[in-house]
Amino acid sequence: MTTAKPTVTARTDARRLPPLPSPPKLDMQQVRHFVLPDIMGIVAGHLGAMVPGSTTLVGGNGYLCRRRSDLPRCPYPDMIVAFDVDWESACLSNGYVIEETGKPPDLVLEVASASTGQRDYIAKREIYANLGVPEYWRFDHTRGTYHNAPLAADRLASNGGYQPIELTTEPDGVIWGYSEVLGLSVCWVDGRLRFWDREQGRYLPDRRELAAERDSERQARAAEAQARADAEARIRTLEAELRRRENP
Repeated sequence: MTTAKPTVTARTDARRLPPLPSPPKLDMQQVRHFVLPDIMGIVAGHLGAMVPGSTTLVGGNGYLCRRRSDLPRCPYPDMIVAFDVDWESACLSNGYVIEETGKPPDLVLEVASASTGQRDYIAKREIYANLGVPEYWRFDHTRGTYHNAPLAADRLASNGGYQPIELTTEPDGVIWGYSEVLGLSVCWVDGRLRFWDREQGRYLPDRRELAAERDSERQARAAEAQARADAEARIRTLEAELRRRENP
């Protein structure tokens, strides 16, 4: 878990600049397999990005560019993760401008769709490498119809180019690779994008699983309270019986 750090000052304060324009709307495949499960929320919660004073940014669906003059030719990744940045300033910009933020994001992730598929695994690999993004992940729920693989990832090498991150395919079909940036295993699980926490020994829970855990906890507390009430009632009954026998 990443804890909040003292506020980092952006190279250029976005409050003094107009926000970047919004990119085109997401493809419905991206909405279904990325936005609806709230992947960004899951990762942001794990990294502590929503804690007041955090310097971790988890966002997406905004332009990523080196400078504003590069618009509108810039990509607009589905998710970016950036550590040690001015979170508020970056959010106000409605995108991510490297020259203003002071550094490239630490990770970019793209979700496959019919409209962006080939560009994700061909053109964007070079774009993100040139921008200096340390890790680039690609997820395709179709097992590779839109991308060239169900799951793929690259890590920036010392020569400035990308080298593939090693992936493992388990006997049950789960495909995973380890993200040094996130400290998590990124997984393809039955067409779903999931994140495995090695320390906890489980996947980061989604909204449905969190709700189920809360329900289970409430039921356990209710059962414990009922058991305690029943035990106290039995004690009162026994005490009453003892008093009756002592005072026939």
